[in-house]
Amino acid sequence: MDRTQIPVLVTGGAGYIGSHAVLALQDAGWPVGVIDNLSTGFRFAVPQGVPFYEGDIEDGALLDRIFAEQGMGGGRGAVMHFAGSIVVPESVADPLGYYHNNTVKSRALIESAVRAGVPHFIFSSTAATYGMPEVSPVDENTPRAPINPYGWSKLMTEQMLADTAAAGHGMNYCALRYFNVAGADPDGRSGQSTAGATHLIKVAVEAALGKRDHVSVFGTDYDTPDGTGVRDYIHVSDLAAAHVLALEALIEAPGRSLTMNCGYGRGFSVLEVLDALDRLTNAPIERRYAQRRPGDPGSLVSDPTRIRATLPWTPRFDDLETIISHALAWERRLDELRRSDAANG
Repeated sequence: MDRTQIPVLVTGGAGYIGSHAVLALQDAGWPVGVIDNLSTGFRFAVPQGVPFYEGDIEDGALLDRIFAEQGMGGGRGAVMHFAGSIVVPESVADPLGYYHNNTVKSRALIESAVRAGVPHFIFSSTAATYGMPEVSPVDENTPRAPINPYGWSKLMTEQMLADTAAAGHGMNYCALRYFNVAGADPDGRSGQSTAGATHLIKVAVEAALGKRDHVSVFGTDYDTPDGTGVRDYIHVSDLAAAHVLALEALIEAPGRSLTMNCGYGRGFSVLEVLDALDRLTNAPIERRYAQRRPGDPGSLVSDPTRIRATLPWTPRFDDLETIISHALAWERRLDELRRSDAANG
């Protein structure tokens, strides 16, 4: 396989996870382009020299042009699809907006890829497709039972991909169900930049740097060792590496599609995360205890057996303090990058 001859289009490539996938692809020698409408992404997150198209994945004419310009189609190339909305409470408040942005637009993207003859599709899915699982760790055979529009919107897209592949359109796919993504590129090239983020580690490092005055701890009475929620935190660069390996697997077996969890198989509680950050900064942040949030399971940990058996994936950053330290280093650089991005329009 000559990866230099297989172009990849990354949707949402100016966002958090998408930008790390672009870096991983670029580092490994794949030709890569990015489409992003910059609704939540940042132009500075796209490396110099990577073709960038500001626009929407629902725009079929634009996608036709991108595929042609990038040499994709006719049985050549791949789409990595990260574009979408991800805030669970927001999806509850605006379900139709989420179904449009995450499901309707994904349908349009899939249709454009099929029309052009792009043979491989990798989809950014989520553990939210499992809803409130009764078991932990969670494997891929755990019943999918989303409890919010965000989870449903992602599961619907998984189903569209499965049906498209089964219909004989010459496309195979991989759906990667993420657990809790955190951290930043170890070389400081990208990180989580979205304002108003709700992910614990992002919120905590903002508090450590004085951008928030406290961190809320939602629920202290779960059936966990310290009573707070337990989650499987995966470093974003390890996640990006899994996408590249998944792409290789799709190319090597064009008749096979894959669905895999992305996590380490080990969980940390909210208090363990905050304790680790306090150790790194030697400046404890204020914790405010609150009631549980509706829909938050006590423990959500991945069973990574399938991904480790299917891909030659060896995580490099499977360490909580490493994940937090990379997130902290990125947060310290972020204000400067935002100022530069604003100045450059």
